[in-house]
Amino acid sequence: QGSEQHFTELQSPVKATSSGEAPEHRALVLTGFGGYEKVKVQTRRGGSPGPGELSVRVRACGLNFADVMMRQGLYDRLPSLPFCPGMECAGTVSAVGEEVRDRQVGDKVMILARTGLWQEVVNVPAVQTFLMPEGMSFEEAAALPVNYITAYMILFDFGNLRPNQSVLIHMAAGGVGTAAIQLCKTVENVTIFGTASASKHDSLKESGVAHPIDYRTMDYAEEVRKISPKGVDIVMDPLGGSDTSKAFHLLKPMGKVITYGVSNLITGQKKNLVAMAKTWWNQFSINAIQLLHHNKAVCGYDLGNMDEEYKLITDVLLKLINLYNQGKIKPKIDSVWSFDQVADAMKHMQEKKNVGKVILVPEAPKDESKKAEN
Repeated sequence: QGSEQHFTELQSPVKATSSGEAPEHRALVLTGFGGYEKVKVQTRRGGSPGPGELSVRVRACGLNFADVMMRQGLYDRLPSLPFCPGMECAGTVSAVGEEVRDRQVGDKVMILARTGLWQEVVNVPAVQTFLMPEGMSFEEAAALPVNYITAYMILFDFGNLRPNQSVLIHMAAGGVGTAAIQLCKTVENVTIFGTASASKHDSLKESGVAHPIDYRTMDYAEEVRKISPKGVDIVMDPLGGSDTSKAFHLLKPMGKVITYGVSNLITGQKKNLVAMAKTWWNQFSINAIQLLHHNKAVCGYDLGNMDEEYKLITDVLLKLINLYNQGKIKPKIDSVWSFDQVADAMKHMQEKKNVGKVILVPEAPKDESKKAEN
């Protein structure tokens, strides 16, 4: 047992409760790889939590770029179809299994897992749950784990971000980008370059990006060089392909590129073999001797492969909760969509219309806070 269970795929184990059958709940299920229509609302039967587990009534779930890639079948290590996607959610503990000492019914928790969280009710190992701080909404709690842990570990654990340095953040208006901007602001005098389409530049400036760059109409590397001829100290690279190479060449001596995604693979609703071939063909490659001459670092980060690093992840999340309590970070919610609107929510994210986090909730939002399509 031990650490094997961390960030497990959560498939609500079907166990009959003492009163017979467990009640049904709604879940989002990936029925096959492909377009938006492959994620369907279905009813599932949960069960009581096993030893070391909690049952949680889910109030909000985070949508991540990784979920979009998962839907297209672009990930290895996926559970067999059909399965529930969802890497993060927040809700209230409704039942506690044996051997759980530090959680009780009524606790508000956020949850991190490899998959399985887009459901009204989930059974999860208690070690994958984290108590929500006072005053945090369920939407904020569902927006925190994946994006903020990713941004924090990239900037501080790999990036070693220090005062007076500069950072290039791609997709700066997205979930990780928004988190990274807020975290950069916790360090003195950090200069932020952020790529995003022009319509998002005002909001990026407000949030602390000194130099927003429209990657659609200009060469972002040239723009960075105009302002900072020597380049930058850290590049956060969620793009992959030839952009990792551009990132490496934009680094100052002792600079670091941290690659954490391959969003260049995403060109449409379905897997695009041409884009895949092109991305892999252009994939940045460098050997150790070349690195030595350049005085630069290349790092790779994938939260999904931290399954067993439970203590490491918990430590980071506790630091983030502390920053939240100090008012230094606050998840920015772009829009809230019900489970029934999941296709629209994924489209909204894939077309990069969001500024901040896209949230899914089991029921339609009461105040219809979902933004109108623009």
